Amino acid sequence: MKRVYYALIFSLLALVCSSQVKVVELTHYLLPEFTSGVVLMKSGEKNEALLNYNSLTEEMIFDNRGVKLAIGQLELVDTVYIGSRKFFLLNNKFVELIYKSKSELYAEYKCTVKDPGKPAAYGGTSQTSATTTYSSYFTGGQVYDLKLPEGYETKPFTHFWLKKDGKINKFLTVRQLAKLYAEKENLLKAYQKTNDVKYDDQESILGLIRFLDSNH
Repeated sequence: MKRVYYALIFSLLALVCSSQVKVVELTHYLLPEFTSGVVLMKSGEKNEALLNYNSLTEEMIFDNRGVKLAIGQLELVDTVYIGSRKFFLLNNKFVELIYKSKSELYAEYKCTVKDPGKPAAYGGTSQTSATTTYSSYFTGGQVYDLKLPEGYETKPFTHFWLKKDGKINKFLTVRQLAKLYAEKENLLKAYQKTNDVKYDDQESILGLIRFLDSNH
């Protein structure tokens, strides 16, 4: 009788598990895993921690014994080092310094969530708001360990900032970048003739800026 009872319990458990919605972990962090790093304070104090950057919340996250928390009191932070990478604060957001010579190039990492949409006629889907920021879905810091039902996906993207001649400007297109190098218009056009410069390709942008900085 006990065998029948246990068999019934296990069959019910299997049914419950199979009926649960499958979840997938989203790639909303910049790095594939939390990595040893250092938070340098303006006071000179150094704090070692496991760090990663959350592109959805646009916060620097540290792992405190398995609990993921955002770095606060940003006005006291000078630099965050993760491996060989350096992050600074710009407009109260962390940006990565990815190039420094005559000019400096910073990357501001962002991310949106795309929902799968509701079933529509003829097997299609309907999305009233295809791409949405995390705040529409999550509260209470749950986004730090974000998991969503199958079908949701993240879309990471980058905004660039160029510091040149003592001024820092955001550019969202290659055309806007060209305006920041107006004095080198001929050089830029010559480079573009032999190189396919794309805004969403970080190495492509880096190549162009290195060329412009090294040529007069």
